[in-house]
Amino acid sequence: MTVLDPRALRDAFGSFMTGVTVVTTRDRSGAPVGFTANSFSSVSLDPPLLLVCPGKFLSSYELFAGCSHFAVNILAEGQQDVSNTFAGFKGDRFSKVAHRSGANDLPLINDAVAQFCCETVQAVPAGDHTVLIGKVVEFTHNPGDGLGYVGGSYFSLGLEREIDATVPTVCGAIIEAGGKVLLDNEKGVFSPIQIAGAEPGGQRNRLAMGLSERGISAQINQVYSAFNDADSKLHYTFFLASADQVDPPEHAAWVPINDLPNLSYANQGIHHMMTRFAREAQTGDFALYLGDAKQGEIHSFR
Repeated sequence: MTVLDPRALRDAFGSFMTGVTVVTTRDRSGAPVGFTANSFSSVSLDPPLLLVCPGKFLSSYELFAGCSHFAVNILAEGQQDVSNTFAGFKGDRFSKVAHRSGANDLPLINDAVAQFCCETVQAVPAGDHTVLIGKVVEFTHNPGDGLGYVGGSYFSLGLEREIDATVPTVCGAIIEAGGKVLLDNEKGVFSPIQIAGAEPGGQRNRLAMGLSERGISAQINQVYSAFNDADSKLHYTFFLASADQVDPPEHAAWVPINDLPNLSYANQGIHHMMTRFAREAQTGDFALYLGDAKQGEIHSFR
């Protein structure tokens, strides 16, 4: 029997892009409780059913596994702090987050893009989780995009669309594998793998095609940096990406992440980006940069 590597399996599951929810209910004293989950799915329209999967590691697991009612709040982009609060804060989570009461006095998170109040239909034990199926008795739906999550990091469709609205010329990928990054090397001048000629709104698809044409199989994740370079009059958009460390294509090499700040790059903007990547890779806490080659804004993924 094949023994699966739990960490590798977790990473594989994490490659599926999802939204982020906060699941809530009340304990026997009436106090609100909640946890962050991306294991959410619609199930049926008639009757209106959905499901979430509380893990047995949760301190509130028994409460959710046996609750008669619960609510699911689909978080909006920009609500990373709400997600982090319900994922790890040990104190009174609801004192840090604006909320109100819905049907059956269920706690609802303010400004979520959708909120569903449910009565429990069935709780099905499934390994180290329970599949909690609920019938929707009340819901709200607000304008806006939901917060995204993939590979352990948040992403924002709104920010990506904002980037795509700028006429792009060059897009690229910082492809990481085993503590190294795949870089093109032209006579000692390095750059992440780049593709020219992406159209507005089509950067991700154009990049995937370009990588495939060079024989590179990589999973393209969230946008990492978007900046204008005044000297070359080019706009650059770079995505984070991951791949198996295979033989590099022609004129490319796998470079240890710690060596990235010391290389020569095609322009100052790329040098700053790769230096920042090396620094953020030490903690795994990556962030999105929007600006020009010299200054801009940092938007945290977490």
